[in-house]
Amino acid sequence: MKTRNAAFKIIIFSAGLLSCVLYFSGRCFALEALETISYNIKPVGSCEYQDFGPLEFRGKKAKLIIFKTDAAGFKDKEVIFSESTLGLPLLVKRDISFLFHKENITEEYFPAENSFKLTKFKGGKKTEEYTVKGKRPIQNAILVPFSLRGEADLKIGSSFEITLPGEYTVRLSSIEDVTVPAGKFKAYHFTSEPKKFEIWISADKLRIPVKIKGLGAFSYTLEMKKRVARQE
Repeated sequence: MKTRNAAFKIIIFSAGLLSCVLYFSGRCFALEALETISYNIKPVGSCEYQDFGPLEFRGKKAKLIIFKTDAAGFKDKEVIFSESTLGLPLLVKRDISFLFHKENITEEYFPAENSFKLTKFKGGKKTEEYTVKGKRPIQNAILVPFSLRGEADLKIGSSFEITLPGEYTVRLSSIEDVTVPAGKFKAYHFTSEPKKFEIWISADKLRIPVKIKGLGAFSYTLEMKKRVARQE
């Protein structure tokens, strides 16, 4: 009986979560993005960041972000809900396709518990689920470059500790000129320790992530090609 009740609760929770995601995902098509930033991906591909601004999510104010990637047949659409103040992720819903492979991933974040739960689905069936805990609230890799925009007092040597869930120190290493398809920018150059990524953010009031470089097993570089904003 306990097993049946537990299974019933899981079904009800999953249905509610899916309905919530589908509802807000549908709303985003009716809304106009406050900001859209398009990037080229080197060696091949493109991606797009869309910020739909604040809305109500689970009774609280949250921000809705949609990030789409299309690279060499790999497609990934991420619907991201994050705290409107700290920028910490709350829920990420991913739809991934590559050749004949399709997968859906749900990431539920619990900032107060320094943890997140990842669940994978294939063909509507759950195939994997696990929980990860960290020493501090766990960030989302997509959100990190954009969360740095909110840092008010940036000086060379300034550093920030983040968990992805690996532990990283992000440091402002220099201010330099960087050229991308969208033009030439004077930018804050951030590096990570361990060396996992580099981020260049325009050194102006907009603080736009103009270039992002991944230094992992599959190295890549994102370079901004266009930005459209409904309001500054």
